[in-house]
Amino acid sequence: MARTKIVDLLKEEQTGHQVEVKGWVRAFRSNRFIQINDGSCLSSIQAVVDFENFDENLLKRVTTGSAIHAKGKLIPSQGKGQAVEIQVEELIILGDAHPDDVQRTVMQPKKHSLEFLREQAHLRFRTNTFGAVFRIRHGVSFAIHKFFNDRGFYNLHTPIITGSDAEGAGEMFHVTNFDLSNIPTDENGAVDYASDFFGKPVNLTVSGQLEAELGALALGQVYTFGPTFRAENSNTSRHLAEFWMVEPEVAFNDLEDNMNLTEDFLKYICKYILENYREDLNFLNDRDQQDQKSKPEKDRNPLSLIERLEFVAQNDFQRITYTEAIKILQNSKPYKKKKFNYPVEWGTDLQSEHERYLVEKEFQKPVIITDYPASFKAFYMRQNDDGKTVAAMDVLFPGIGEIVGGSQREERLDVLKKKCADFNIPEEEIWWYLDTRKFGTVPHAGFGLGFERMVMFATGMTNIRDVIPFPRTPQNAEF
Repeated sequence: MARTKIVDLLKEEQTGHQVEVKGWVRAFRSNRFIQINDGSCLSSIQAVVDFENFDENLLKRVTTGSAIHAKGKLIPSQGKGQAVEIQVEELIILGDAHPDDVQRTVMQPKKHSLEFLREQAHLRFRTNTFGAVFRIRHGVSFAIHKFFNDRGFYNLHTPIITGSDAEGAGEMFHVTNFDLSNIPTDENGAVDYASDFFGKPVNLTVSGQLEAELGALALGQVYTFGPTFRAENSNTSRHLAEFWMVEPEVAFNDLEDNMNLTEDFLKYICKYILENYREDLNFLNDRDQQDQKSKPEKDRNPLSLIERLEFVAQNDFQRITYTEAIKILQNSKPYKKKKFNYPVEWGTDLQSEHERYLVEKEFQKPVIITDYPASFKAFYMRQNDDGKTVAAMDVLFPGIGEIVGGSQREERLDVLKKKCADFNIPEEEIWWYLDTRKFGTVPHAGFGLGFERMVMFATGMTNIRDVIPFPRTPQNAEF
């Protein structure tokens, strides 16, 4: 007989038949009631043993964290909380977990801090919180692929090792096969990259966007979904050195088309999670509500986790220009009472406090801000006719502010070359990108979604390190 996943057993309406389950013990009460979880869902199934039918030494090995194989009859549950349970007839220990070892781990049945859980990232999957988080992470990933596949997009795998810096930030991880104790130099004492594996300096990518544009200009519409890297020495709750990005690019789209696609995309993800991960969402929603109570009143989110997802799924996004946003902020009560921590003036980037005010107070719906000053946006964004702004857009969500950034791309070769000069980007480094503007150039647009930012929004977790299996941060590359 094959084992049945617990998620399927708990849906069974028929009882009286033989079943098999395999999983990990969450609790063993009164030498009679075993709570078994196999990771297929948040809930455990109760397995009932009559201790007189089993060897005492076998039952002593049924401890929290041990792995077992239980065979028996599925019967109506005598207790509350679930409809069925297993009357155990055969019990096999697949893997022991000594109580002394369990006591020093996150599997100890008590509440643990998130910091402690991060230290044991190899075990934190076993907890209810992280089981729920990573099931939803999978759901967000699947929803992204399904959304694009159902709309005729092609998934493009862009390089992880690259010679270009798409963002112009310069904070990149270098890749080399040099013996670091004996790095070759040229006659001027500089590093001789001609002797390196690729014959030139290369890095881990910060974005697949530029390469995705190349695919879109032949395949029409593509998207990337892959790892990206930033060598930024930041220990905030919103930054990782290794994270995942989703970056669609669409030929013939302008800024308006880009906004429409982005809105449909984000609504789809939220609806998918609401419809398919209700048990995990309810658990995380309750957790989020408890966390909110411990915060100062001014820092509390007025919406619950589920309400935030519904907020996105059910509302049309408000669309305003950057110039309009500045005027709204300057006329706001927080600005007039000097409650904003950062200045609000045309030509400066908006901060999270400004973005959240627009979403949560002014419009009470998701907001898309367009037409930012060119001075603090990337070189590839299309120059507007006013000469001061670019056809950029940021999407703002409740609780976090910006979640998506995008733009119509600059398709005019002469303008793009001038942008390269303005940003001190040597043309020879991105000759291939410029070359596409010589052969049937067309308007095109795209955006980038930080995957972990989306998972944070979908789970209510407030630290990005808690939505990726093994976080990579400064001084931390464990596991």
